[in-house]
Amino acid sequence: MVCRRYDAGYMPPDRDSKIGISDSALGGAQPINGLRHPPGAGTSGWFIWGGSEFSTASDFFKPLHIHHLQERCNAVLPYLALPPGWRFLIAPDYEDVWYDSSLY
Repeated sequence: MVCRRYDAGYMPPDRDSKIGISDSALGGAQPINGLRHPPGAGTSGWFIWGGSEFSTASDFFKPLHIHHLQERCNAVLPYLALPPGWRFLIAPDYEDVWYDSSLY
């Protein structure tokens, strides 16, 4: 379990809550980046994007219910129980997970 390996709390999101995810992540761009803010009304706090490009455009992240990730971007599923303030970066044969106090 990712949370145990990194000595992080365990806070799985409700599978009916939403994440913000980029088209690049859904299209398979690598690496996959994720960060979690505190959850709010129907959202998990997770934002996920693919590749090294991050945009501040208002339409960069699209809402997606977590239960759709199994078929759309299942590589991120093991990381979603990390609590707010945590980030990850994954690629084939690579994983980095860390706490970022600026997110919480």
